[in-house]
Amino acid sequence: MARKRAGGTPATVALDRAGTDYTLRAYEHDPRAESYGLEAAQALGVDPARVFKTLLASLDLSADPGRGGQLVVAVVPVSGQLDLKALARALGGSRAVMAEVAAAERATGYVAGGISPVGQKRQHPTVVDVSAFDHDTVLVSAGRRGLDLEIRPADLVTITGAIVDRVGRD
Repeated sequence: MARKRAGGTPATVALDRAGTDYTLRAYEHDPRAESYGLEAAQALGVDPARVFKTLLASLDLSADPGRGGQLVVAVVPVSGQLDLKALARALGGSRAVMAEVAAAERATGYVAGGISPVGQKRQHPTVVDVSAFDHDTVLVSAGRRGLDLEIRPADLVTITGAIVDRVGRD
């Protein structure tokens, strides 16, 4: 896999700075697409189990749900769903709920459908689903709709500081 010096998104800048190998995979985004990840898999001719979506959740770290939550990132296959209970367990929280889209966009600096786990405005606790390691490479958003990056799962874990756990479900 050859490194591409794109400089086009915060994700590619972060990967280039870290010297991480990746390949950019562009496709024509259809704004009417119902699922950005499944659209990417189809457009790029890739098994949806290899294409991962980046989701943000609010994690309660205490028994008092009124205290609010911490934003966390889950990276799961587009062919499945995020298991919020498993995400909370993986990060030592009491429960997790999906973050509001506007909060996710503010916290990451990306727009929904183009949120990358790499190069976010602030680093958030991140969990990559263990199924990523079933593949030599996986695809995640490169920071905008219509642009994915192909990366080795171990490199994705390293660059994001993620932990690996089973947080996805079919």
